[in-house]
Formats: sequence, structure tokens, C-alpha cells
Amino acid sequence: MRILVYGAWVIGFLYAVLLKEAGYDTTIYARGHRLEALQNQGLLYKKNNIIKKVDIKVIDHLQDNDIYDFIFLTVRENQLYQALKELKSNKSKTIITMVNTLDNYEKLESIVGKGKILPAFPGAGGTITNGILDASLTPRFIQPTTFSEISGKKTKRTKQLSQIFKQANIPIQQMNDMHIWQLCHIGMVVPLADAYYQTEHPESVGQDKVIMKKTARELKDNFKILYNNLHTLSPYKMNIFRILPIPILTYILSQTYKSRFGYTFMYQHAMKAPDEMRELHNQFYSYIKKRRL
Repeated sequence: MRILVYGAWVIGFLYAVLLKEAGYDTTIYARGHRLEALQNQGLLYKKNNIIKKVDIKVIDHLQDNDIYDFIFLTVRENQLYQALKELKSNKSKTIITMVNTLDNYEKLESIVGKGKILPAFPGAGGTITNGILDASLTPRFIQPTTFSEISGKKTKRTKQLSQIFKQANIPIQQMNDMHIWQLCHIGMVVPLADAYYQTEHPESVGQDKVIMKKTARELKDNFKILYNNLHTLSPYKMNIFRILPIPILTYILSQTYKSRFGYTFMYQHAMKAPDEMRELHNQFYSYIKKRRL
């Protein structure tokens, strides 16, 4: 089983470590200073407060006939289409798009070929500091790694992928419709990230009652509109945002922002990827505006 992780940042590095440690033939595609660091020192990561090293194959060019069983595409949304153009001539049959996107998957397939896209999303977060990965998987009950075929059907390759994740101790969930799941996910993460950008002190935004209440209202509004248009939310627990009263939702948000979970999985990503989150903001609220009419 050959696996290529295309994208040398937090998510790509974490999944590469987990897959490599699970015994899979894993390669990372990297460029620039990340390529140089991997070639010189390997992939350094923190586990139980101990710095460890995994020696992993690294490439900076992908030959058309360099075929992998799965390519994990772990780039940011604003890098997605450039990455797909670079992958389109490679003969590998499956590209797992672990990316935030509002676009339908047929649009992605129009670049790389029909049947090659397997939609997914990571359940992880963290950071890289001084060249050392400090990241972890999201708790299963909050957000396991999520994936499905575009059709929602279970296939030979989704079964293979499930086995790979199981071997690597990565919690998973398979959905019937990844596009609806993505809409709901972006409807949640955009207001959560926006809160950090609305204050001069993002590290302590959980203490700002005005911003917390505003974020709660935006979440409730987003999910009411999504539910009215989609007639469902995915996963089902997203209904909490349209059902809970504003005061209770505000309190829960405040505590979440103040928590270690909020720092690891919300704050760090929002601060590291403001361009991506602002582009997703524009795309999502453009989508919502059309559904209001």
C-alpha cells in the first residue's frame, strides 16, 4: 500500500506520521524550506512532550507514472485548484481531498478526471513551532476524520481507506453526502474564526461577551438557513446551533474559546490561516445570501 501526502503542513505532517507509524509506505510531497527541513532532519514531532523523529520519504516532483494507492491532498482551500492541476496527469486513481471547499466535487473531477476524487476532511489540529510538529487528532465525539464517495455509496476503496485509518488508530465516520457535511462544517467554522478577527486580543476573545453573543447569533442564523434549504444538517448534532437558546449557546462558546481545545483546534488554525478563512467567509455568506432571497 503506497500513500502520498500532498501538502507539507500541520495536517499533512500529522497524518503522514500516523500512517508511517502504522506501517504504511508513506511519502510526503513538499517544496521550499519544508522540503529542505525534511531532507536535513526528517519529520520531527512532539508526542507525550517528547520530541521524536520519523524518517519519511520526501519528493518535490511527482512523475505521471509514480502511482500511489491513495493521495491525501492536505492543502488549504486557496491552494486546492493549483494542487489539482499539478496532480491531473498522475496515474494514481484516488485523490482524497482533505480540504474545506464549498464547490461541488464534480468541479474538482473536471480537472483530475471522473472518479478520482474521494471527498474527506481531517479531524485534527495543532501547529509547527521551530520545525517541530505539535498536533493531535480531534476527540472522536467532536469531529473524527470524515469521508465518503461522492455518491455516498460504500465501495472497495472506502473499505480500504477505513482499514488504513483503523490500522493508524484514526477515528472515522462515513457520511452519505460530503457536500452537505462541508456546508455545515464551513457554516460553523467561519463564525468561529471570525470572532478572533474582530478583536485586538484574539487569544482572550472568549472573555468578550459582545463578540460571543454575536458569534452565537451568526451560528444560529447560519444553521436555520442551511436547514431550511437542505432540510437536513450533517452530522445531526449540528442541530444544536439552531435549537439552543442564544444565552446558553453564548456560554458554551465562551467556555470553548477559553479551553485548551479551543486553543489547539480553533485559535491556532485561525491565526495561521487568515487568508483561507476570510475567503471561506466570502464564499459561505455569498451562498447564504442567495438562499435568503
